[in-house]
Amino acid sequence: MPRTRSIRVLIVDDNRTVRRGLRIQLDQAEGIRVIGEAANGADAVAIGVAERPDVVLMDLQMPGMSGLEATYRLLGAAVKWVPAIVVMTSHAGDRFVLSALDAGAVGYLIKGHDTERLTDAVRAAVRGEALVSSRVMTPVLRELAQRRPGQAEWVEATTLSPAEEKVVAALSRGFTGNDDIALMLHLSVNTVRSHIRSALAKTGTSDRTQLALWGVRHRLDRAPR
Repeated sequence: MPRTRSIRVLIVDDNRTVRRGLRIQLDQAEGIRVIGEAANGADAVAIGVAERPDVVLMDLQMPGMSGLEATYRLLGAAVKWVPAIVVMTSHAGDRFVLSALDAGAVGYLIKGHDTERLTDAVRAAVRGEALVSSRVMTPVLRELAQRRPGQAEWVEATTLSPAEEKVVAALSRGFTGNDDIALMLHLSVNTVRSHIRSALAKTGTSDRTQLALWGVRHRLDRAPR
C-alpha cells in the first residue's frame, strides 16, 4: 500500500519558545511534518511561497508584517497552491477573529486554551473543515449572521429532521469538531458527518461555517438542549 504524504506545516510566531512547543507537539503526531518556522510575517510569506506548505500556523501580532497581512499575501500569491491558514494566537477579541476569517483563515485557535486541539485543527484544515476555538465561535457566528445577511442562499422553508436540527444547533453554538458534537449528542462520528452532509444539501449552504450561520439565523443556537 503506498504511503500517504505527510501534511506539511509552517509555524509562524515571533516567540521562539512557542514555536518550539508547537513543533514538538506536531513532530509527535503521525502524518504531520514541520517544514519550517518563521518569526514574522515577511519571512512567513517568503518561506511559504518557496516551500508551499499545506498548512500555515499563523500568529497575528508580530514585529514588522503582521500575521493578518501575511495571510492576505500568502493567499494572494497562491495560484496552483492554496495553503490552509490556521491562526494560533492569544487574542480572543471578536475583531481579531473576524479580521482573520475575512482574510481567508480557515481556523482560529487560542494559545493555551486550544493547545490540545492543534493536531486536530491541522488535519481539519487539510480536509477543508474549519476548527474555531469554542471561546470565540458563538459571538463570531452571531456577528457574521448580522452583518452578512445576503451572502448565503438562506432557505426559509427548509425542514431538517430532528436529529439534523440538533447537529446544526451544536454547530451554531460553537461546537465545530465532529468528535465534540458526537460526544455531546451521544452519536457516532460517522452519524454526525452524515447529518451534516444532509443538512448542507437541504439548506443549500456550501460549508460548515455557512451551515452554522444558517442555524444562528434560524435561532437553533437558542433552541432547548
